[in-house]
Amino acid sequence: MNRGLLITFEGIDGCGKSTQLNKLADWFKSNGRSVLVVREPGGTSIGEKIRNILLDKKNDEMCSVTELLLYEAARAQITSQVIRPAIEEGKIVICDRFYDSTFAYQGYARGLGEKLVRDLNETATEGLAPNITFLLDLTAEDAYKRRKGRGEAEDRLEAMGLDFQKAVREGYLVLAENDYRIRRIDASKSIDDIFETIVGEVEKEIAACGTR
Repeated sequence: MNRGLLITFEGIDGCGKSTQLNKLADWFKSNGRSVLVVREPGGTSIGEKIRNILLDKKNDEMCSVTELLLYEAARAQITSQVIRPAIEEGKIVICDRFYDSTFAYQGYARGLGEKLVRDLNETATEGLAPNITFLLDLTAEDAYKRRKGRGEAEDRLEAMGLDFQKAVREGYLVLAENDYRIRRIDASKSIDDIFETIVGEVEKEIAACGTR
């Protein structure tokens, strides 16, 4: 049986994660692999209910610790119920956000700190880590223009403003400097150029996994 993999996509809202992860899922399918695409928070009945609470702009009184714990609760559920079983079955799991988001948003931008977030991530995932993470890096200003161009209503976190998104981006860049697992990609490039880079990195990771 083929070895399962967990591939995650990260970046500030509007960076193009959805486009690239769906292209990668199609690429895997065309190569005969079983693929599961999931999102965080969400991906389970419980997780989707938590997602609605987290992103509802009416919940503007939510404190940072509540926000953090809700994200971790949703993560624990999807890891246990969906992600880990799929990997054990040999599937490729592609996740739109995972625990790096929690460091960037809650640990860094919200100021809750690396240790608290790291400990809660470890508990929620029971030590499961992505094989490879793609950070689609885009300035907060450019990401805002993209979101505005979609004509969609902002969720609670998107509505936090440019300064918050800038802080989130800084958090991601701190992570990318210190973790070989994270591949930072310039998200201002064309869709095809970005995807070509992603496929090249995935092929290298698959080859490396075969020798481990």
